Amino acid sequence: MPHNKISESSAHPSQALITFEGVQKTYDGEILVVKDLNLTIRQGEFVTLLGPSGSGKTTCLMMLAGFEVPTSGDIFLRDQRLNSVPPHKRNFGMVFQNYALFPHMTVEENIRYPLKTRKMPAVEADRKVARILDMIQLRDFARRRPTQLSGGQQQRVALARSLVFEPQLVLMDEPLGALDKQLREQMQLEIKHLHEQLGLTVVFVTHDQSEALTMSDRVAVFNDGVIQQIDTPSNLYEHPANAFVAQFIGENNTLPGRIETVEGSRCRARFGDGYSTGALIAPDLTAGDPTRLSIRPERVKLNGSAQGLPNRLQARVREFIYLGDHLRVRCELAGNDEFMARVPVDDFDGNMQPGDLVELGWRDEDVRALDAS
Repeated sequence: MPHNKISESSAHPSQALITFEGVQKTYDGEILVVKDLNLTIRQGEFVTLLGPSGSGKTTCLMMLAGFEVPTSGDIFLRDQRLNSVPPHKRNFGMVFQNYALFPHMTVEENIRYPLKTRKMPAVEADRKVARILDMIQLRDFARRRPTQLSGGQQQRVALARSLVFEPQLVLMDEPLGALDKQLREQMQLEIKHLHEQLGLTVVFVTHDQSEALTMSDRVAVFNDGVIQQIDTPSNLYEHPANAFVAQFIGENNTLPGRIETVEGSRCRARFGDGYSTGALIAPDLTAGDPTRLSIRPERVKLNGSAQGLPNRLQARVREFIYLGDHLRVRCELAGNDEFMARVPVDDFDGNMQPGDLVELGWRDEDVRALDAS
């Protein structure tokens, strides 16, 4: 896969808060867990580092926090080289999955702690603590200890403690991983709103792609120590740079095939036993190359909805999965028996049965011909 030579010319130098330049990291002197990382994080941006376990995202955050040192390359805070600056002198806020609250302190004392270590005058500290307690809606819980709070309330306190001293950067490492689904989604929005209200710069690490899409201005997708693509959530989903990103971000159908003809940004590709489709082609592919065709389930139309579309193919229904507002229809197409179509409940034909032959259809621009790796 390509190394991370990402062009970020749209970031004006004066806006760059954090810059990674050619950063590499190895723990054993042999295997690079981060490879040639070049990344700019702008003032006020919410950037998520997303990827599977072992992809290098957490190591990047730990190097930024100062808990790990780059093997080579440099990390800058504006014009200041950070490589040898210890963590406590970076003045960054940190939020971890395990909250790391002091159990013997009250909520108020936990939040006040960073101000106390910075020797802030009591009157100013009182004002800042009161403001942040109001923001996280825990003023009535100020005298409680962490063990007397729910998981969501503890996470709010950990968040408040990281924000109360108004850091120039907040680092979050899987901060919502211990919460249940409903509370997790609520906290995603709360963190996003705090980011907007306070004008924070946030670097957030997660393996949860829906969380990354919900919260971020930009997402850097990591795999094997390399950023595969850094982009807005909508561009990552609609215009994946390669097959890994297409598969990792959102639900995706993949069909192995070969490019037949190319015309500008479009191509014709064959797959399965005699099937073919039009598609948008990745820039580095040419006629004759193997490819993985990528199409999102919501772009696949069934039967009557497929009429008039340029690509129409027969498939066999294997299963219906009811999900409230829509159904996932699992089909067998060209040897792939996990090919999914997403159909709104109101558009679903209730007479359809597993085993039925159906017509699937899509537009050329809904398919991406990506690398075969």
